[in-house]
Amino acid sequence: MISLANPTRFLNLVGAVVPWLAALIVILLGTGLYLAFFVSPPDYQQGETVRIMYVHVPAAWLAMGCFLVIAIAALGTLIWRHPLADVAAKAAAPIGACFTFVALVTGSLWGKPMWGTYWVWDARLTSMLVLFLLYLGLIALWQAIEEPGRAGRAAAILALVGAINIPIIKFSVNWWNTLHQPASVLRVDGPSIDPALLTPLFVMGAAFAALFVLLHLLAMRTEILRRRVRALQQTQVEHAVLAGA
Repeated sequence: MISLANPTRFLNLVGAVVPWLAALIVILLGTGLYLAFFVSPPDYQQGETVRIMYVHVPAAWLAMGCFLVIAIAALGTLIWRHPLADVAAKAAAPIGACFTFVALVTGSLWGKPMWGTYWVWDARLTSMLVLFLLYLGLIALWQAIEEPGRAGRAAAILALVGAINIPIIKFSVNWWNTLHQPASVLRVDGPSIDPALLTPLFVMGAAFAALFVLLHLLAMRTEILRRRVRALQQTQVEHAVLAGA
């Protein structure tokens, strides 16, 4: 981590890793989609509708996981002053917002045939909506404050406060009476889903995770280059002012 604090070394690492990650994503996503739509059987209760799970559940996992990445990066910004911590957090926010949006939309599409409605103010759904709003708030905060250091510190505080929502999302189905089904994969006594359905789900989860890593690295590279251009522009302005004086 210390060696990667050097942006140049980090950019070199991204350049080396991206092609391999892209290939891995193609393999995982192709395998996952094939298993999900051509191998896994329909559910005995939900029928073919259960196939929405293979997009909805990994998107929900990554929506929460991405915010945890931002929260950890926030600690790096406020406590360890890691040079790339704010870059990592800022780059992750739009990606996390997209995963959360996908989770909300696919959850609504899944809820219509199961519950008879696209939306209810269920604890799990409402806390996921709050997560989406937190992502939008972080993005807006970085846009509103021009100076990267101040924006990073303000966003880090919001991210750490917002991280309280992650356990609420996870345990809301246990704490309150909700329409949303209880956890069926990440359970103390093991998954309750049939292996024929669980295997494609795990493959799709791995594909989504690899996709997040790829998008995050590319977004971080773009943000580093953007900040370098901004620093050069400021230097040129300062030189011009000194020359004029």
